[in-house]
This record gives sequence, C-alpha cells and structure tokens, in this order.
Amino acid sequence: MATTDSNLTNIPIAGKTFDEVLVSGSKDELNQLKTWLFAEGIRIEEAIEELRMLEARFISERSQFREEMKNLSRNLDLEKKRQKSEAAFFDKKMEILKDGFAKLDADKRKLEKERLGFLAQKENIAREVDYGRYDTVEYLFRGTSNPIALKKRYKDLLKVFHPDNFAGDHEMVLGINKYYEKMSSQYEFDKEETDVG
Repeated sequence: MATTDSNLTNIPIAGKTFDEVLVSGSKDELNQLKTWLFAEGIRIEEAIEELRMLEARFISERSQFREEMKNLSRNLDLEKKRQKSEAAFFDKKMEILKDGFAKLDADKRKLEKERLGFLAQKENIAREVDYGRYDTVEYLFRGTSNPIALKKRYKDLLKVFHPDNFAGDHEMVLGINKYYEKMSSQYEFDKEETDVG
C-alpha cells in the first residue's frame, strides 16, 4: 500500500517509511506505529473537532453578522423614512409660516389703512366737536351785552362745568375760558375806541 502523505513518510520509527514498517517492520515497530497512528488519530479527531467548533462559531458569527446587517439596514431604512418625514413636516411648517407671515403682513397693511382712516375720521370729528362746542359756548354766552353780564355768566358757567363737579367737562371749561377772553378783549377794545372817539 503506497501513500504520498508526508506525515506517513515521516513517522518516528528508526528512519523508516510507513510502508517499510508496515511490510517488514518488527512487532515492536508495528506497536510503535500502532501507538503513533492512535495518537495521530486522536490529534486528527481533535483537529477535526476544533475545525467543527471553528466552523460552528464562524456560522454563528456569520448569521449574527447577517442579522446585525439586517437590523442596521432596517434601522437605516427607518432613519431615512424618518428624515424624509421630518423634511416633509419641516417643509409643511415652513409653508404654513410663510402663509402666516403673508397673512400677517396683509393684515398689518389693512390695519394701518384702517388706522389712518380712523385718525382722519377722528380729526374730522374733533373739528366738528370743536366747532360744535364753540357754537354751544357762544350760545351759553348769548344775551351778554356788557362786561359785567359777561363776567357774571362766565362765573356761573364755571360753577356748572367745572371738572370737579359731577357733570363737569374739562373741554367745555377750556372753551368757556377761550370765549370769555375773546369777548373780554373785544369789550375792552370797544371801550378804548369809545374813549378815544
């Protein structure tokens, strides 16, 4: 039985090959060969067992790696979807904000226009009120033909319209003072003209 296995040619029996010991070896050499083959068989079985364990570990690690890759891939897909969803949500919020700012700007312009209209209306009303108040004050002083009657009416009106009174009106008192000063200066002017003339 010829073999080309290098381990069989290098058996530790007095420099003989496996075939030589097998064919023409003594009983003692055959027992040594048998012991060596037994030890070699155990070594090979251990090596095979170690290879099986390595293979099982490799298969386990490979399946674990594949599972981790699946999980990573799944997580990556979920993350991409989440980011896409967040980007869409952000875009939607930006669109809402832009619309809100546009409406706010339009409302601001509208309010400013209304404010200017109200200010103009207020000025018109103030002019009408002042004109009406002046007419009212003039009416209150009707029938005062001399400085004494003017002064008496002035004092009576101040008692009625003084702001400390329950029905007092500050604006009316200002109008009364203004009209009294105007009429007083007119009576004084008329008196000076009559004295000169």
